[in-house]
Amino acid sequence: MIAVGDKMPEMELTLATEDQPDMQPSAALFSGKTVLFAVPGAYTPTCHQNHMPGFVEKIADIKAKGVDRVACLSVNDVFVMKNWGLDSQAIGRIDLIADGSALYTKALGMDLDLTERGLGIRSKRYALIIENGTVTWLGLEENPGQAEASSAEAVLAAL
Repeated sequence: MIAVGDKMPEMELTLATEDQPDMQPSAALFSGKTVLFAVPGAYTPTCHQNHMPGFVEKIADIKAKGVDRVACLSVNDVFVMKNWGLDSQAIGRIDLIADGSALYTKALGMDLDLTERGLGIRSKRYALIIENGTVTWLGLEENPGQAEASSAEAVLAAL
């Protein structure tokens, strides 16, 4: 599992935008100072009603702390991520990383098997502060139904 002091894995990632999906190398996304938060699934209750809204509400405060970008990763396809971004008013403000096959999630060691609940392989709920490709802070939830250790407020306190 990714830990403080580790370099982020290098891989092409798919971003959901208002137009076409945008492929970006992870090295470009995680250069500078980045906050990455990951959710088990777009539109799932905690993700949609708590986790994403907190980051949308606090994005100006987070960026005021010297953060270059805020990104959200979910094991969903790019079209679901686009619509979730539009519905949550995150698109254009938060980079939405669609990890539909969980390849990046597995590379981070953050995969969560929710097959018994009918959800397949998903991401654990966590947040990272990344500086020039290196993890400097990790907030990992023990329970994927909670968004406390990985919340926008926790990230702000860590910055």
